[in-house]
Amino acid sequence: MRLKPVAEIRDPVHGYVKATKVERDLIDSPFIQRLRRVHQLAGSYLVYPGAVHTRFEHVIGTMHVAGEIAESLALSSGMKADDIQEVRLAALLHDVGHGPFSHMYEEVLGEKSDLTHEDISERIVRETSIGDILEKHGFSSRQLSSFAVGKHRSKPRFMNEIIAGGLSADIMDYLLRDSYFTGVEYGKVDVRRIVDSLQTAEGHLALDEAALYAFEALLLARYEMFKAVYFHRTVRAAELMLVQSMKLADDALGLTDLSDLERYLELTDEIVLHKLTTLDPSTPELKEARRLALDFRDRRLVKCVFERLVQRKDRAVEQLFAKGRIRDQVVSDLAERSKVDPMRIFLDVPTMPSVPYTSSREALTHIRLIQGEGSRRISRDVPISELPLLGSIAGFMDVLRVYSAPEHRRSVTRATAELFGDDGYITKISV
Repeated sequence: MRLKPVAEIRDPVHGYVKATKVERDLIDSPFIQRLRRVHQLAGSYLVYPGAVHTRFEHVIGTMHVAGEIAESLALSSGMKADDIQEVRLAALLHDVGHGPFSHMYEEVLGEKSDLTHEDISERIVRETSIGDILEKHGFSSRQLSSFAVGKHRSKPRFMNEIIAGGLSADIMDYLLRDSYFTGVEYGKVDVRRIVDSLQTAEGHLALDEAALYAFEALLLARYEMFKAVYFHRTVRAAELMLVQSMKLADDALGLTDLSDLERYLELTDEIVLHKLTTLDPSTPELKEARRLALDFRDRRLVKCVFERLVQRKDRAVEQLFAKGRIRDQVVSDLAERSKVDPMRIFLDVPTMPSVPYTSSREALTHIRLIQGEGSRRISRDVPISELPLLGSIAGFMDVLRVYSAPEHRRSVTRATAELFGDDGYITKISV
């Protein structure tokens, strides 16, 4: 049930990736080409020089892996050629809405609205000429807009799970790709074993029990990549500066103004960094935004003066500090104790689920395993907590860090030690 390719792309991770005519037309559109100018890992290249890969390579790789999963499932699931093509298209379009510096932009957007890059992706597929390309080839832009973010209600659940979830093509590509370009070995996973062992059960993706070790390796690799790359203290230092610069300049530059979609689509990494570094320093906020952007560009980074890593079964730390009032109070208290300008102190509380979210954006708590063959084939839901390796990391990884400018490092370190000497302070301010 192979599709008819009309082009091929040489990819360093997957080899030759073949593309059909509709895929080629979408890849050649300015909306997918724009992703060449959005780094996959934001400021990680300041720590890992090879991490200059972009969302463009990632969406093509995700399309390839999604197609392999769909073809592997085709005979057992009843999927037709058009279904496989739709899965590939959804994977290709899944990140089309990413803003400048990827998830860093979302941290800024989150201050102003509840929107995510997925909401923007849906708009772009529906409201731009991407829809015209899809319609020309016989595909519904409205259906593909929701399918691209794993929310296609009229499709079987397992098809959405190929796009978003614990066994998604997205995870399989970004782990391999990020590992390759950063040079970090943790992300090297036997993806082919997982793809070939996927089946369907009760409308969901399921995994042959014989390949459980490969799935465990996938989630452990993801966990280690968060610790080694995504939450690396120096990576986060660079990204904190960039996020703060964008927040301070947002009103002046309209970075989170999504009323004009065409204007939003002009915002890429190099455009936004140029806007930030050439700001008119007419106010203290804009002056600070410009300084932070210049320091980011030239790799003059803030320094970590305090770090606490907490593995929890809930989101306690993140939920506590997500409250702007508490975050501001902590920074204010540190500034008062250290006699340092609050704008020169950074509080970072990144949180991630130790295992991925499902396509319905809920924490992955079970894995469906297939045992036996033929008439003796049965499926069962196994709680992640019961898997020896994964059970030990299941929950949320919280990292509480404080950063300051190098010249204030000693005084902020002393203030932080006084403030966070025990957990009593956190308990007190959360009341």
